[in-house]
Amino acid sequence: FRFKESLAEELQRADLVISHAGAGSCLETLEKGKPLIVVINDKLMDNHQLELAKQLHRDGYVLYCNCSTLVETLQSMNLSALKPFPPGEPEKFASFLDKVLGLQ
Repeated sequence: FRFKESLAEELQRADLVISHAGAGSCLETLEKGKPLIVVINDKLMDNHQLELAKQLHRDGYVLYCNCSTLVETLQSMNLSALKPFPPGEPEKFASFLDKVLGLQ
C-alpha cells in the first residue's frame, strides 16, 4: 500500500491480514476481529516487533513468522485455532487515572 490515513475499509473487507508486527497495526486488526499473521523484521536493532509477536502468539491471538517462513506459515496455518481478541476497557484506565490524579 501507499500511505493511507486509515486502513479501516480494507481491514473490514479482509478475510486475513498479513502485517508487520507494529503495535498499532496488530491492535487495529485484532480489534476488528480479523485473523492476523505478523511478519517480523528480524533486522531491527532492538527487535521489539519479535517481542510483541511472540506474546500475542503465546496468548493465542496471532500467527507470526519472518519473510523467509511466510510461505510455510501460510501453507500450514490453522486460523480456527486463533482466539478472539478481547475488547478494550477504556473506562478502567480512565478510573485508574482519576484515582491517581485525585479526581475521585
